[in-house]
Amino acid sequence: MLKFLKGVVAGSGAGLKDLPYNIGEPYSSAWGSWTHHRGTSKDDGSSVSIFSLSASNQDGHLAAGRNGVKRLRTVRHPNILSFLHSTEAEVFDGSTSKLTLYIVTEPVMPLSEKIKELGLEGTQRDEYFAWGLHQISKAVSFLNNDCKLVHGNVCLASVVVTQTLDWKLHAFDALSEFDTNNDTSGSAMLQFEWLIGAQYKPLELSKSDWATIRKSPPWAIDSWGLGCLIYELFSGVRLARTEELRNTAAIPKTLLPDYQRLLSSTPSRRMNPSKLSDNSDYFHNKLVETIQFMEILNLKDSVEKDSFFRKLPNLAEQLPRQIVLKKLLPLLSSSLEFGSAAAPALTALLKMGSWLSTEDFSVKVLPTIIKLFASNDRAIRVGLLQHIDQFGESLTAQIVDEQVFPHVATGFSDTSAFLRELTLKSMLILAPKLSQRTISGSLLKYLSKLQVDEEPAIRTNTTILLGNIATYLNEGTRKRVLINAFTVRALRDTFSPARAAGMSHGFKCHQFIL
Repeated sequence: MLKFLKGVVAGSGAGLKDLPYNIGEPYSSAWGSWTHHRGTSKDDGSSVSIFSLSASNQDGHLAAGRNGVKRLRTVRHPNILSFLHSTEAEVFDGSTSKLTLYIVTEPVMPLSEKIKELGLEGTQRDEYFAWGLHQISKAVSFLNNDCKLVHGNVCLASVVVTQTLDWKLHAFDALSEFDTNNDTSGSAMLQFEWLIGAQYKPLELSKSDWATIRKSPPWAIDSWGLGCLIYELFSGVRLARTEELRNTAAIPKTLLPDYQRLLSSTPSRRMNPSKLSDNSDYFHNKLVETIQFMEILNLKDSVEKDSFFRKLPNLAEQLPRQIVLKKLLPLLSSSLEFGSAAAPALTALLKMGSWLSTEDFSVKVLPTIIKLFASNDRAIRVGLLQHIDQFGESLTAQIVDEQVFPHVATGFSDTSAFLRELTLKSMLILAPKLSQRTISGSLLKYLSKLQVDEEPAIRTNTTILLGNIATYLNEGTRKRVLINAFTVRALRDTFSPARAAGMSHGFKCHQFIL
């Protein structure tokens, strides 16, 4: 690898010099002749994936690679790898010269390596595989049914996984239009079929029976590929010979009928990928149904949302933890930010957030919480204040002073006594983070009004709060405010607990105010 990079640096053409990305270490596996590198943007350091392929101008791999670049750039779908950039560079290796293609995409990892990293077993493994197969079948269906394209080599190596653990299809070097003309040479369709391993080819393709291929549905070849992908997923090994597909011992029983229909020896009878996740009970599980509900949240009514989010905290306990944190948590944060999630979703967000490290919580959850303080939804505001002890310590003084307190403060004068009470209690956590300017200019004015609130409990708790935050007031403010609060107002209150609070906190704070 080091030798390769030295060659690139020493003899690269303008294409690589202009590449606005840094090429990092390669993964141990990639599809075909490509090398899959980790990478970063030179502009902001964000992660990317960089795929490289080196070949001479006379090498068919170069032409196929260019086809793959063109196809990936133009075919867009949520379950197809997202293209960012491409370039070509001339690379000198001793006395020989080769061209290297580079494709830059969203950051992904080979599926085979991600499976090992996750280490899922049993039901959790099956749930995750079901979700991934659902995504890939949608990508293949889009190519076959909507675009009339044939991928040609759907298998484990042609699937990659995003940072949110979504599966995406790539490896488009052999991708071509489904051609129905009478040409029996196959030159127009799958002209790069020689790239496809013999073990992945259905009988009609291995025999180059183009007449049968053209009479078959556009999905016939890729449905076979989906069968190969399923075999490799559950067997845990790369398919070596076509005959191994008959070994179904590792295939889940609920998936077996569809697996067999995908691999029908008669091309016209193979299952359309669009039907794969619709028919099988294998795809009806908690993880798939939860993610699907979250992805179409805007189409659900308020009753459905409310019921779903009340169940979500307990449901999240049963799902694969890494998928909850990397897939469900971002979906939940986004739905709360944009107002499509109901207030009970906040409980689920904080439950999931509690499983993160302090650093990850600050990056993945706290920004959403800060934005929610500006919400006009009273239920959201109540939820934030009820749970403020779970995240309040993570808020910086600047954020509290500038972004959180101005919104929280509206609760001091709310018509709901319950919200006024919650707002008051939240000051135990927020007040120590406020600047003296905010305390003197805003907070104490609100507390002064609450000391004459119509609710006796609020008047009492206001006096108690003043005693608890006395140490955060400067000397001049303490003498000016606390003497009046503990004597004139509290001791004249008709509610005996309020008078008692004035006496006890006045005594406790006497060293500050005398």
